[in-house]
Formats: sequence, structure tokens, C-alpha cells
Amino acid sequence: MPSIIKLKPRDKNFRLATLDMRKSIATERYLSDLEACQVLLQRIQQAYLHTGARAAIVFEGWDAAGKGGAIRRMAAVLDPRGFKVWPIGPPRDQDAERHYLTRFWQRLPPRGGISVFDRSWYGRVLVERVEGLATEEEWVRAYDEINQFERQLMDDGARVVKLFLHITKNEQYKRFEERLQEPLKRWKLSYEDFRNRERWNEYERAIENMVRKTSTKDAPWHVIPANSKKYARLSCLRIITNALAKGVDLEPPPLDDEIKAKAKELFGIEIDKA
Repeated sequence: MPSIIKLKPRDKNFRLATLDMRKSIATERYLSDLEACQVLLQRIQQAYLHTGARAAIVFEGWDAAGKGGAIRRMAAVLDPRGFKVWPIGPPRDQDAERHYLTRFWQRLPPRGGISVFDRSWYGRVLVERVEGLATEEEWVRAYDEINQFERQLMDDGARVVKLFLHITKNEQYKRFEERLQEPLKRWKLSYEDFRNRERWNEYERAIENMVRKTSTKDAPWHVIPANSKKYARLSCLRIITNALAKGVDLEPPPLDDEIKAKAKELFGIEIDKA
């Protein structure tokens, strides 16, 4: 059974059941590799701020699959001036009266920015489909709309990285129980989290359809077995850093001559390099 699945375009044979959910990683290896990924993320952000490159990173997954934990490992080392996390819930007020993609256009990364979507425009073909919040005509149409949306982003120079964290139903139960027992984690649970478990099979079908229909050559889905939190976090960061660093000069830009001159004038600091 495969570990991480990087979907080929329109892979009609994809099934969640084919993932190897036993994948894990030793703590010592996890910590050392995590640090290396975080240092690389910092170099990537510096390069993006300097060149104007930008990226949109999509996190989808089951409730309690570990999306927040992976995102926090990014946020811990990135400068918020060039990094933004958008937690996405149900559309409200004016957003509910407009095309569902409107609010995402408004949250796309600026030049030099990296934006993370903790849930995303894929809500139209997941929760809105399963819970009947969109008509069948609307969510069927959405697959092509989403592919076109992401194509426009990439044609405009943005990189798009899409991650889906998969856990088993039993693992989700354990994590729900842990959150119930820990007062500082109870805020993460909602009534909808429990209700959604009752429609697990429907969500599985929706997830598989989503992945099959919206995994494209330039914006493939990466489906990650996430029963092991450490394995999932590290996998996410590896995929993200590989995608964002590809073809990018990660060497720090040279220091401005005016800054070097002022440093010498004020502090007597001689800077020969950098």
C-alpha cells in the first residue's frame, strides 16, 4: 500500500482505502527533519519577499486530522508580514449572497506572500455537497469552476499546493475523546464534528470524487495518511517546501550598498560579503 499519494490528473482509480495508514516516524528523526524543513521555509519566504513570488497552500482533511498542527509548524518560523493563515468556515453575511469563490479571491496572497487556507473553496464539493447546502447542479459544476480558478492563479504566477490529511474513523474517535478530556482543547470541537461522523461514508465518496476530478498536472492533490501526527506534519512540510522551492534561488539577496555604508558610518561595521 502506498504512503503519500500524489494524484495524477483525473485519476479515476483513487481510493482512500489504498493509503497505508500505519506510516509513522521516530521522534528523533521527526525533530531533526522538522527543524531542517523550518529553516528551508524561512529561506523560501525570504526569497519570495525579495522576488515577489507567491503561493496559496490548501489544507483539507477530516475533523481532527491535524491540519492545525501542521500549519502551526509553519507559522512558528515565518514572518507574519509575508505569511497569512485563513481559517475558513461557512460563508456569512455578504459572502453567502455571492458566488462561493468571491471570498477566496479576496484572500489570495499578494506579491511576495504565502497564504494558507485552513479549509478552502473545496467546501463546495465536500461539506456543502454532503450536507445539502449546495444543489447537485451547483456542486457538480464546481469541479470545473475550481480547476479554472486554480488555473487562473497559476497563470498569474502563483503556486498552488493542495494537501488532504486522511485519518481512520477510529483514530478520529480517539482524538475527539482527547479533546473532550482536555479543557484547553475543547474549543476545537463542535456539534457538527460529531454529526459529520454519522455521514462518514458520504464524506468518503465526496473526498474521492473531489480528488479524482480536481487533481491536475500543475496542482495535484497530495493525500497524506495522518494517523501519526508527526508523520503527517513532516510530510506536509516536505511537500510544501519542495513545491515552493522548485526553481527558486534561495540564496539571500546582496545587502544594499547604502545600508553597508551607513553601518560603517554609525557603528564601524565592515561588511565584505552578504
